[in-house]
Amino acid sequence: MYRDLNNRNIILTGGSGFFGGQIIKAFQRTNSNIFVLDINKPNFKSKKVTFFECDITDEKKVKLISKKIGQSKIDILINNAANDYKPKSKNKILNFENFDINQWNKDLMVGLGGAFICTKIFGSLMAKRKKGVILNISSDLGIIAPDQTLYKGLKFKKPVTYSVVKHGLNGLTKYTASYWANKNIRCNAIAPGGILNNQNRKFLNKVKKVIPMKRLAKINEYNDLILFLCSNSSSYMTGSIVVADGGRTII
Repeated sequence: MYRDLNNRNIILTGGSGFFGGQIIKAFQRTNSNIFVLDINKPNFKSKKVTFFECDITDEKKVKLISKKIGQSKIDILINNAANDYKPKSKNKILNFENFDINQWNKDLMVGLGGAFICTKIFGSLMAKRKKGVILNISSDLGIIAPDQTLYKGLKFKKPVTYSVVKHGLNGLTKYTASYWANKNIRCNAIAPGGILNNQNRKFLNKVKKVIPMKRLAKINEYNDLILFLCSNSSSYMTGSIVVADGGRTII
């Protein structure tokens, strides 16, 4: 399956994070060459995974890396990077009323600005070749707003910037799909729900009540969807926001 992905060259931003690690594992099955752009090195030892330490909000650095990779044809760009908030983050800091404008700017610049910069640079290279795929990693919270009751009594909540970035990625997806359709570039996004990863039991019991399937996703449950959207199997799909959230956004 997905034989057309064999030995493809893939740019992956945010490859050192939890979800980025799953994307790497997915493409290792296809024998693809993965170029990871991140400020942290991924915990993967493979000749097929090349790491570039890079702040994707720095357009000059991204251009420099594009030149270093230039001898290789870039087939796929996956915009996955975002500022990460750990559960230890305090609600007092993440509350909308107290959210700092400097943090707002940083979050939007990484999650949305970085995606714009990488899409502009690597997408332009694809446009010259008239071939390529761009996949943006959005979220179910790019479709709906967070249910604030899920965080009541907990020390953590999703910050406003998370939803804003994910909604923005959906807009970028549609714009790029339209803009480069005549260049044979497809651009889609996935809107995944949460992944089971040792979350607080109280939170899990609450979140199950708002998901028709009554559970979070398994750790590798999005891998085949990602491969599908990057392969020729989805050749007539562009501008789509594919929701995979156990049914959360339908109720």
